[in-house]
Amino acid sequence: MKLTVEISKYPLHQDYIPYIQDFIDRLNAHGDIKVITNTLSTQVFGDYDTVMSVMSAEIKRSYETYGKAIFVCKFLCGDLSPEAS
Repeated sequence: MKLTVEISKYPLHQDYIPYIQDFIDRLNAHGDIKVITNTLSTQVFGDYDTVMSVMSAEIKRSYETYGKAIFVCKFLCGDLSPEAS
């Protein structure tokens, strides 16, 4: 099964951009998912189990590395990437 996730990260730090960019860079390092970033959020596409595993690992790593942050996520069944339309 395919999955689409839209995620936004809100670090609870004044200098928030490096915290967000590091999270996006780490998502992009996973070659088995597709990542599209825009000015408001990041979208992740791929196999359900793979996407969930990556999201779980990278959110946990963010908390361990940078401390408090808010993640807002939407999970949608299927591959809703622009290329799949």
